[in-house]
Amino acid sequence: MFRSINNNQGELITIYFEGRALNVPKDHNVATALLEAGISSFRQTALNNESRGPYCMMGVCFDCLININGLDNQQSCTIQVSDGMKIRRQVINTSGKNE
Repeated sequence: MFRSINNNQGELITIYFEGRALNVPKDHNVATALLEAGISSFRQTALNNESRGPYCMMGVCFDCLININGLDNQQSCTIQVSDGMKIRRQVINTSGKNE
């Protein structure tokens, strides 16, 4: 569904999504890197556990919130990847607290 139109990927770095190593271009933001890797579900809603992923890709909608290096509520479309970055889906339980 999501693919780069640029065939020249440039320098690659390694990020980790839920323990899985991904080699991604170092100039990508987190949302773009994950989408290119086939990952489209970044978090679940607290109300009914529906999956959410990037929508606007410019930091307006907050659907791309994700856990980066242990910090919840990170807007993945506004954060550039860095080598060794650890990323997890953000799951909020029904009480509204992050798991």
